[in-house]
Amino acid sequence: MSSVVFYILVPFVVALVASSWVFPKILNIALKKNIVDNPDARKLQRVPVPVLGGMVVLFGILVALCICQLFIDCSSLFTVVLAMSVMLYVGTMDDILNLSAYTRFLLEILMALTIIYTCGYSIDNLHGLWGIYTLPIYLSMPLTVIAVVGIVNAINLIDGVDGYSSGYCIMACMIFGLFFCIIRDMPMVMLAVVCIASLIPFFLHNVFGLSSKMFIGDGGTLLMGCVMSIFVLNVLKSDTLCLEYCEWGIGLVPLALAILCIPVFDTVRVMTMRILRKTSPFHADKTHLHHLFIEVGFSHIGTTISILTLNCLVVLGWYISYKCGANIDVQLYVVIGLSLLVTVGLYYGMHYCEKRNWWPYRLMQKIGGMTHVERKGVYLWLRRLMDR
Repeated sequence: MSSVVFYILVPFVVALVASSWVFPKILNIALKKNIVDNPDARKLQRVPVPVLGGMVVLFGILVALCICQLFIDCSSLFTVVLAMSVMLYVGTMDDILNLSAYTRFLLEILMALTIIYTCGYSIDNLHGLWGIYTLPIYLSMPLTVIAVVGIVNAINLIDGVDGYSSGYCIMACMIFGLFFCIIRDMPMVMLAVVCIASLIPFFLHNVFGLSSKMFIGDGGTLLMGCVMSIFVLNVLKSDTLCLEYCEWGIGLVPLALAILCIPVFDTVRVMTMRILRKTSPFHADKTHLHHLFIEVGFSHIGTTISILTLNCLVVLGWYISYKCGANIDVQLYVVIGLSLLVTVGLYYGMHYCEKRNWWPYRLMQKIGGMTHVERKGVYLWLRRLMDR
């Protein structure tokens, strides 16, 4: 019970209080300095919205870890927090100065190399996938850089509707945190817990706030992308605490991919189609999965809940395949198949049905209309609570 209090409850409460306290102060700074995301033809908001939400999240994380350091040794997270801070800085500069995609890409590669050399994290073992175990350094290093940069950008690109990026990161941190708790990797448990607690106030303001609405911005998405990549590297490194569970038949690569399935597969789909259209893969457009839900008629919160549900169903599909005795390779194929179904299949299938006015599209429209809850009762109470 004492370990639960020190590793979960205390960090959670401290991070929640810290991020709630600092939110209005960061919001006022963003408004006074005009650090806002202005509407345009591609974006979904109609008015300028402050974009310093990432600073709120990092503040909650830092305060919680600093206070908990008095009772628990969190020194192993120092380099991780440093990498998160650098990503927040890069993303915030991008929000303010609009850095080129290639400049940001280079900085992300440098961050990945820093994690490899200072933390010792790398994807240097596939833990039996396709019969492969330890990887040589000339393969593990580029694979790790590609994975880290890919995950960071995948998380960055899902920031399109209210509550989606923060809601997804809360969900992913909960799943990773539960897994780390099972294997007794307590530093990673603490990191997951403080991230969840720091994101909750931002999520509530982002979804229900009107005058207090703030976007997490590139700073926040790059920060959380860094966290997601750290979780993945911690699961897949050679000396992971998960080794015992590999002997039970759990596929670590399929598990990590299942948790990140929609951001990763949707990003690959979008960038592939941009390249096929002979445009830059970094050229912003409205072809992401969340844009499909909005076009069909879902509300922002309806879009968020629907996509997170689809992601959880892929994780559930992986778990069922494991419980049914599927080997590691089959678990991976199940995850890839389900991921393609809920991203590529859903996106192009709905557009195909739309052109022919088939019933799946009409059914999705009907469900989307049901997500536009009337703004009264609990909704208005939450808005007044957020905006006061």
